[in-house]
Amino acid sequence: NCSRQQAACHPQDPEHMCRRGKDTALVDIRLVSAKTGYGMEGLVSRLQRSWKCAGDVYLLGATNSGKSTLFNTLLRSDYCKSRAPDIIDRATVSPWPGTTLNLLKFPIINPTCDRIFRRQERLKEEAAKTEDQLSIEEKKYLNQLKKQGYLVGRVGRTFQQQKSSTEIDFDPDMLSYSMDEDPRDPPKKHEEREEFTHNEVKDARWCFDTPGIVKEDCVLNLLTEKEVKLVLPSHAIVPRTFILKPGMVLFLAALGRIDYLEGEKPAWFSVLASNLLPVHVTTLSNADTIYEKHTAQEFLKVPMGGEERMKEFPPLVPQDITLKGIGTTEAVADIKLSSAGWVAVTAHAEEELLLRAYTPKGTALVVREPPLLPYISTIRGARIPGTPAYRTKKPPSFVENLRTTGSR
Repeated sequence: NCSRQQAACHPQDPEHMCRRGKDTALVDIRLVSAKTGYGMEGLVSRLQRSWKCAGDVYLLGATNSGKSTLFNTLLRSDYCKSRAPDIIDRATVSPWPGTTLNLLKFPIINPTCDRIFRRQERLKEEAAKTEDQLSIEEKKYLNQLKKQGYLVGRVGRTFQQQKSSTEIDFDPDMLSYSMDEDPRDPPKKHEEREEFTHNEVKDARWCFDTPGIVKEDCVLNLLTEKEVKLVLPSHAIVPRTFILKPGMVLFLAALGRIDYLEGEKPAWFSVLASNLLPVHVTTLSNADTIYEKHTAQEFLKVPMGGEERMKEFPPLVPQDITLKGIGTTEAVADIKLSSAGWVAVTAHAEEELLLRAYTPKGTALVVREPPLLPYISTIRGARIPGTPAYRTKKPPSFVENLRTTGSR
């Protein structure tokens, strides 16, 4: 809440980055994976240190950015009151791809000194554990996460709901039956939905999961629900690198195309997109024929549905791009093919490239300089003989050390 700090903020202070006229401040950036748990305990600790900023918390972002997954992970963490997971339904998704069906919320726990101390003790104990000391269930779950991502963390709860063992749940209806009922089939017990008490929510602060913001120039808006599931990565992306000479073309499914038009030397093109999207390399003379013949077919995969599907799908629109290489180990730029993924281009130093990139009409094609992952082309295996492709080289999984994520 920067409005309370305006008097103390210097206009060029990078910590607050205040924008005059708006009560907005960027105070932290976190790399997290709500799916594998990486960085989540650190995020919870950082959010707890923001308790002094009065107000609710909202998860904002574009559709399909993972807000609901983040909401569900925070729901079962120390950020949420211990009783809430038993009361609140997990985030559900509507039939329209990427949109949350209902506006969900959960009450945020008050990070008192005692709770922060107990949480730090739990994180220290878990950080001291080796994988050999984990239970069979924990090992199995951890191995599943490793298959989904390179960076893996564990999200736990310090505070559990305490249930009294002295209460006797006595229901006289379960001990009797009418003449019309079979005693061997007792009536089902009526289960009342558990609710928060007035005292629990009267001064509560809430974390909201909001509907996704629909981007007008996003390729996902053109796809069916089945196609969206293929385009959105469900596991960690394995980079695929190809070496192209002038006169060659790279297809990312039928959603993107990059032509290498002019240059003196070969260049490297590293594709970062869903592992389910096929990548095909061909010559410039054959590219149009391949697109016309195989679009909406299994060869290019997305879109799918044959000729009828392509009647409503927009054509690919070109954009010329000029790049100058900076070395064979460092990419010069990313060509972002809307939300289908991006291609990092690596070329010899001072080598000038003329490229032509295509995306469906109405979607955004962006050249990102500098690239997000400049050394991505070095994460590759041996060259596959007789092809422009390199073998994929998947980095080993990294399990986060929870000792570094405690509250300060």
